[in-house]
Amino acid sequence: MTIESISSTKVFGGWHKQYSHQSSTLNCTMRFAVYLPPQAESQKVPVLYWLSGLTCTDENFMQKAGALRIAAELGMAIVAPDTSPRGEGVADDKDGAYDFGLGAGFYLNATKPPFDQHYQMYDYVVNELPKLIEAHFPVTAQRSISGHSMGGHGALTIGLKNPQQFKSVSAFSPICHPIDSPWGIKAFRGYLGDDQQQWLQYDSCELMAKSQQFVPMLVDQGSNDNFLDEQLKPQTLMQVAKEKGYPLELRMQSGYDHSYYFIASFIEDHLRFHAKYLSLS
Repeated sequence: MTIESISSTKVFGGWHKQYSHQSSTLNCTMRFAVYLPPQAESQKVPVLYWLSGLTCTDENFMQKAGALRIAAELGMAIVAPDTSPRGEGVADDKDGAYDFGLGAGFYLNATKPPFDQHYQMYDYVVNELPKLIEAHFPVTAQRSISGHSMGGHGALTIGLKNPQQFKSVSAFSPICHPIDSPWGIKAFRGYLGDDQQQWLQYDSCELMAKSQQFVPMLVDQGSNDNFLDEQLKPQTLMQVAKEKGYPLELRMQSGYDHSYYFIASFIEDHLRFHAKYLSLS
């Protein structure tokens, strides 16, 4: 479990660092970013895992979200992995589409060749990456998870499937019901094949309806999001939560779109939300 340093930059008294490592889960070299708050110099700190959306890398959130000042105040580490396996030999969409293949791993375990050789992002985020982080950095095993769009889908599904591993879950503009979304249908068919029973294990609405353990959950959605009605469907998730009695707070934010301007406007709320469950406030 060796890692190689790429960059290190001091910010708000802590350090933003980028590393690469050879992933045994994804069978390729992966890059991730970690923010270590100043408190990490003297004690172990809890971790928020951030999952980014389509076309993104580890850099989008760290550079655009404005989260590091609040993380420094709270004493929270943030880990941002890449959104898919990459490199020579990693399968991609044959037409180079942005919503499938490289940059679009959908945080699932592919079962359909040739994608099953590399696209095991679910196992990477749930198992390999946390073990790597906890082995190399001054962090506790206290974890929460968040994400945006495709990464919001990943955060919700991973949190719902692993309630003992994550203390809290949040998302911005998540793909809430991918089995009824063009993005989700394309990804699931390409990675999992035509057996739609396999798809259900990566759909937040289906998982929430069957959940036995609850994890506190916060979702922010912009009312002016171009993808709201066709792709995201947060109201479907909210209906399931009401029927289940699930502790989900869905906030519709008037006038906001799908961009990082939206994320930057409310990221402080999300970090403080997670801090409550990570015993930081």
